[in-house]
Amino acid sequence: MAGPLDGLRVIDFTRVLAGPHCTKALRDLGADVTKIEPPTGDLARISFPHVGDMGLYYVQQNAGKRNLSIDLNWVEAREIVTDMCREADVIVENFRPGTLARFGFAYEDVRAFNPKVVYVSLSGYGQSTSWKNRPAFAPTVQAETGFTNMVGDHFGDALTEPRNDACSHADVYTGLQGVIAILAALYDRNRTGEGQHVDVSMAATMMSINERAGAVLSGIDTDGEPIALSANESHIFEMSDGRRLTIAASPIYSPIFARYCAMMRRNDLKTDPRFATANLRRQNLQVLLAEVKAWLSTFSNLEQLQVQVSEAGLAVGQLRTINEFAASDWVKEWGAVVDVDNRAGGTVRMPGNPWIFSRSTLPPPGVPAFQGEHNEEILAERKISANRIKDLQERKVLLSRRNPVGSYD
Repeated sequence: MAGPLDGLRVIDFTRVLAGPHCTKALRDLGADVTKIEPPTGDLARISFPHVGDMGLYYVQQNAGKRNLSIDLNWVEAREIVTDMCREADVIVENFRPGTLARFGFAYEDVRAFNPKVVYVSLSGYGQSTSWKNRPAFAPTVQAETGFTNMVGDHFGDALTEPRNDACSHADVYTGLQGVIAILAALYDRNRTGEGQHVDVSMAATMMSINERAGAVLSGIDTDGEPIALSANESHIFEMSDGRRLTIAASPIYSPIFARYCAMMRRNDLKTDPRFATANLRRQNLQVLLAEVKAWLSTFSNLEQLQVQVSEAGLAVGQLRTINEFAASDWVKEWGAVVDVDNRAGGTVRMPGNPWIFSRSTLPPPGVPAFQGEHNEEILAERKISANRIKDLQERKVLLSRRNPVGSYD
């Protein structure tokens, strides 16, 4: 069986992360994704590290997509892309609002000749709000939406100065919300026969994925109890052999404190006046954690520990690096790391798919394209003659290059 999105035609106007992450998921589910890359190229191409002339940041988000590099400032270029959009099922873009309208590729422009299209716009603050023209990158959106402040509050005095998170959550989550929107709009199109525009905001996404936001917005004093089941206050412990691990949820939280006592077979702690309330457990946290550490020191086998932790309805996980996790048996069993052609005669390791379908067969990882690599192939499919293609190349309407920062071919 083919992938579940086999036959879906996607035009990808996106660059860097949120948009490419969205369209990469569609491609990995079987869609035919054509990336429209401007003459300047996707900024992700110049990211480090490189293998040969291929930036690995670009590889992770774009492997398997076909690539058309074309200058939309030319009338001929706009005619070619219009013809492609006429047949598209899905169009995804993540420019600042209004950018594609200057070239005649806003939703209303495309809808006029393709009313069934599902058109998704990913941006920082939406297409029609008072903040729509603000530049938006993951760190700035995370700062604006309270995420960065929440990280700082979480670490408290452990941070000598405010700092950003290690990952671009706002981009990645927004890309995934874009996938959800596309699948929902396609389902609606199957019912109604009509496409639609979906406006996806990074800022709104960061609010929606923050599982603590509702509790914070309520303003309710929890009298020392951690909010949202205390996952954010899970502690990290070190075993006798030096391995570090975390047990999900905090013993400060009253229901979890009872489970910790059961896990350690320490009913006496339940009646210890130092631990009688959440506030008292906060005040005496180091004493309480010392009891947990002493109990952990009795284990030399992580599997035995997992059994006892699981009996109490909790979970334990070992702290690993990405490479340590990649070397685990589980990663091999799932296929969570795959080899991708690096275009330099070898392969690089990349994350695999997070899905396994019982009936559908997902496509292989795919090959990352050089800029404009499929120009001739895509135009030939559109019945554009070889002489015409050569003319467009000579006039720099079509562009291609292999060096991410070098001259055009």
